[in-house]
Amino acid sequence: MLKSLCRSLCAAAAICSVALNGLTSADDHDGYKTVPLRTHSLYQPYLDSDLQSRWFDFGGTTIIRADQYIRITSDRQHQTGWLWSRLPLTATNWEIEFEFRIHGDGHLHGDGFAFWVTKDRATAGPVFGSLNKFEGLGIFFDTYKNNRPGVIFPYVMAMLGDGHTDYDHDTDGKEQELAGCSARGIRAPNQATKAKVTYFQDKFLSLELQYKQPDTWTECFHVKNVSLPTVGYLGFTAQTGELSDNHDIITVSARNLYNSPSTPNSPGANKGPVKKKSKEIFPEYDDRHVPESSGWGWFFIKLILWVVVIVGGYVGYTLYRAQQRQSRF
Repeated sequence: MLKSLCRSLCAAAAICSVALNGLTSADDHDGYKTVPLRTHSLYQPYLDSDLQSRWFDFGGTTIIRADQYIRITSDRQHQTGWLWSRLPLTATNWEIEFEFRIHGDGHLHGDGFAFWVTKDRATAGPVFGSLNKFEGLGIFFDTYKNNRPGVIFPYVMAMLGDGHTDYDHDTDGKEQELAGCSARGIRAPNQATKAKVTYFQDKFLSLELQYKQPDTWTECFHVKNVSLPTVGYLGFTAQTGELSDNHDIITVSARNLYNSPSTPNSPGANKGPVKKKSKEIFPEYDDRHVPESSGWGWFFIKLILWVVVIVGGYVGYTLYRAQQRQSRF
């Protein structure tokens, strides 16, 4: 009886300790707070012991090589593949960073892949392998130029779908474009290629690319006053036609953003100087600071948890010693 009680108290103390660590696990990132979203992140080996992904579904021509990549399409004609989160992305503000690789043989290649945050999921279609007339956000990494004079390809563009508007393949989405940039060198570079999509509800949407030099981000676009559906699924799709390419997703890191950047003149700025990069990315929000979840209430919560841990450990140790004494007689 004493042994069972001792184990229960020790387990309770351990759980409280883990809970306390979890409550204080938020990280500082570019001047604002982040919480990792495990449900929308992917890392090697991608699959569990049952050869399934707990948080993502995949299908079509998608191939998973657990030690290297998730290949949505191979360098073959007429392929369509997809990778979609099982749960919707419900965070109000978020950042999704992913590493990818576009490569293949030959001088002609296409067509590219897409990043999605939309109401619908896992439905094959003509827009880079996914549904047309979608509702939400689509960012297209287009590697083949159809008819868009004056634009250098590969080209990366964002489109806000309203559920009724078609994406026009013939003009490479010129009339549907929210924002975009040319990204020559994004295909088959000598270093890792990454993209980082940041969204603050009703404030802005931005995209940064990393393909010119390691650890160097290049801003593709920054658009103010953007509003996305409150619930959307995260997805990646790709499609090949007469031309083809390998379209690989290497890693996906999703984060919940819950604190706007601050400046030395704003509340809470005494925690240290704001990084220069934060002001460059979020210049119009430097003077808006959301107070952190701190204060006396937070202090007492942590104090109570620590007391529970200490008392639980002490009681468990006392009962253990009492049991040892009894076992001698």
